[in-house]
Amino acid sequence: MTMHRLCSLLLLLILGTPLFLYGQPAPPSSLDAYVASVMEAFEVPGISLAIVKDGEVVVTRGFGVREKGKPVPVDAQTLFGIASNTKAFTATALALLVEEGRLAWDAPVIAYLPGFQMWDPYVTRELTVRDLLVHRSGLGLGAGDLLWWPPSTYDRKEIVRRLRYIEPVASFRSAYAYDNVLYSVAGEVIEAVSGQPWETFVEARILAPVGMDGSNVRHAIHGEGSATPHARINGKVRAIAPFASDNVNPAGGINSNAEDIAKWMIVQLDSGRVAPDRRLFSPATTRQLWSIVTPMPIGNPAPELAPLRTNFRGYALGFEVRDYRGYKLVTHTGGLPGFVSRIALIPDLKLGVAVFTNQESGAAFNAVTYHILDHYLGAAPHDWLGAYRALQARFEAETAQAESETAAARDATSKPSLPLASYAGTYVDAWYGDVEITQENDGLVIRFTRSPSLLGDLEHWQYDTFVARWRDRELRADAFVTFSLTPEGTIDQVKLKAVSRATDFSYDFHDLRLKPDKF
Repeated sequence: MTMHRLCSLLLLLILGTPLFLYGQPAPPSSLDAYVASVMEAFEVPGISLAIVKDGEVVVTRGFGVREKGKPVPVDAQTLFGIASNTKAFTATALALLVEEGRLAWDAPVIAYLPGFQMWDPYVTRELTVRDLLVHRSGLGLGAGDLLWWPPSTYDRKEIVRRLRYIEPVASFRSAYAYDNVLYSVAGEVIEAVSGQPWETFVEARILAPVGMDGSNVRHAIHGEGSATPHARINGKVRAIAPFASDNVNPAGGINSNAEDIAKWMIVQLDSGRVAPDRRLFSPATTRQLWSIVTPMPIGNPAPELAPLRTNFRGYALGFEVRDYRGYKLVTHTGGLPGFVSRIALIPDLKLGVAVFTNQESGAAFNAVTYHILDHYLGAAPHDWLGAYRALQARFEAETAQAESETAAARDATSKPSLPLASYAGTYVDAWYGDVEITQENDGLVIRFTRSPSLLGDLEHWQYDTFVARWRDRELRADAFVTFSLTPEGTIDQVKLKAVSRATDFSYDFHDLRLKPDKF
């Protein structure tokens, strides 16, 4: 160690710990001010940020507060739900079993879960472990999410069992459509092969070796060290209840912080190395995790986001892979009620950026992520904050216009075809189960028997269509409920559709085909 280096380190000890260490590439000089401006623009109470470069931590810190209106700050140890950024951990867990020879990527799932079934017997027979991770099964976007979102009384094994009743929307391996439920199946494969539940395996085989001591693997864990989730409810950002179900932990259950996720990014960028003489996984596994399997559609970004134009884009094993300004970008986002995030890796630069937020603003995490990436790429400045502000304003205006047009087209003078009592009864969907509609006082009430928070009042909209107004207003998922009649004037089936285009895709009401339970 040179005398200059020694003196510099002593000076650091005297002055306190900086955001980045001597000799490492510095983050943008205006980073604090930039993050603060993003948080103000998008009403984000708190952000957790990690930057790594060349195998070293550059930044791990928090901005803002854990809960709006309260003084406790976000710091580098504050936990955030990382949601679907968990998928890379599940893929890595499977990879460890592959390296041990206990599992094969291209072996059929039924070799490890003999009772597993999909709708199509051919898909059941041919679906591989790799297929579980890459969104090409033929299921539609978010198919089956209603089995766990919002939290249901089904356990993970029952959710997996019910997949056999979900009809595909595309042929096998022909199209990309993002799903969560097959990651639950992946969790079951891990348990079947290792003898340990997904949670135990990931804690022992990944979090512990990486040194992620502050992280946990369960949606339902939300303690004093956690940020509070926030969302815009009736036009105002406020704290909301955390998602509290372990049904789909393999798809999105990990809670982590800036310090721990920095360690995870360093391991990923160094082909699994956790110490100079020790690896979590091999470079061959890195190639598997980062190799595109399912092509994803490529479109032109909004004019404000011109630098995001891509030449290639696809889904690998728990990661999305595409190009950004001439570099390969390995990335993923995550979303839960009140928490959204992005992890972005540029392998050629050994650069990693993670941005966690405690408000549902993808605009915020993207503006921060690309601002930092551009700094390290030496790219020409781009106004990401202004771009995402414009996009958000346009989306909100278009959403309001669409809802206004729907309301204007309503025939408010129309009446239901039947007396209200005739709409009451138990309705059954093959994959979800029972939905009850009862007449209470002068109105109808709808209850999803397996999803306690899906309890709502049916307000007549027009003809035989009602609107389910969920009593839990944090759901933000009101739905049209349309009854179809037989020629004899009885109920034939019931279909649902989200009222607003802003409704999260995991509320897959549209996939339900509710039939009267006549038995």
